Amino acid sequence: MRKEQRLRKAKDFAAVRREGRSWADRPLVLATRRNGLGVTRFGFIIGKRIGNAVVRNKIKRRLREISRLTAVQEGWDVVFIARTDAASADYQMLSNSARELFRRARVLNG
Repeated sequence: MRKEQRLRKAKDFAAVRREGRSWADRPLVLATRRNGLGVTRFGFIIGKRIGNAVVRNKIKRRLREISRLTAVQEGWDVVFIARTDAASADYQMLSNSARELFRRARVLNG
């Protein structure tokens, strides 16, 4: 994922949580907000209660790849927040969950 496609500052994450809308299911929460830019930026929050560093990084890698492969409209800030069920979820379950949340948030192209 390119540098301009990532949320990195705490104030950006906070703005998405404060001003945006969110949708949730068992393994994930999706928060979105219009950013007024020509690019969609993604951020991932995986807390320590989810598991050790290996588990957290695995979830983050999977979510990054799912986001990269999904055709999301331009101009959004998107934050994924992992819940405890994400630790035991395989790639397919996370993918289905993320795509359903994208659909519910109406940020998909087409």
